[in-house]
Amino acid sequence: MAMDPWTILAFMGAAFLLYLTPGADMMFTIASGMSGGPRAGAAAAAGISLGVLVHVALAAVGLAVILRTYPAAYDTVRYAGAAYLAYLAVVSWRAKSGPEARRGRASVARAFRRGFITNILNPKVALFVLAFLPQFAQPEIGPVWQQILALGVLLAIGGFLTDGLIGVFAGLAAHRLSRASRVFNKIAAVVFGGLAARIVLD
Repeated sequence: MAMDPWTILAFMGAAFLLYLTPGADMMFTIASGMSGGPRAGAAAAAGISLGVLVHVALAAVGLAVILRTYPAAYDTVRYAGAAYLAYLAVVSWRAKSGPEARRGRASVARAFRRGFITNILNPKVALFVLAFLPQFAQPEIGPVWQQILALGVLLAIGGFLTDGLIGVFAGLAAHRLSRASRVFNKIAAVVFGGLAARIVLD
């Protein structure tokens, strides 16, 4: 399978515009960086990217169609994701301030896990992947599912680089203003809560 370079270029151009559009993943990464530091911001972006790869794999085998076909399945995943974000909002709101507490929140593994779970529990990502990637597939050059996987890997890598940099910068800014760590916790809580509400209301 040899995809047309121009098709790949067009795909990455469209993906780049998506990366720069503020969305749930970007806001989650920024909030993670503000509350846990630059390493947490990068780890959250990595977790999100792994979640995207899972959605890509599901789309490649056609399982994402289930979410589009059965509203009950879609709503179950959607509300589970909203509940998890609401939980993160409460945790961030109650988090203690101070350098020691901040180092504890900077757990890379925890930020990675949160990013992954949040992305997996967002059915809109699955539907987006299902709608977006096949547009750039070329059935005449090989199996579509293989092309979806290849494009999905590129999408995840680009997303990690973009959101990761944003998360790191958010973490560095918060680190320089460490005296205001309690304020950043509240901001992160509001972002998480807002994302939860957005998932439920959309």
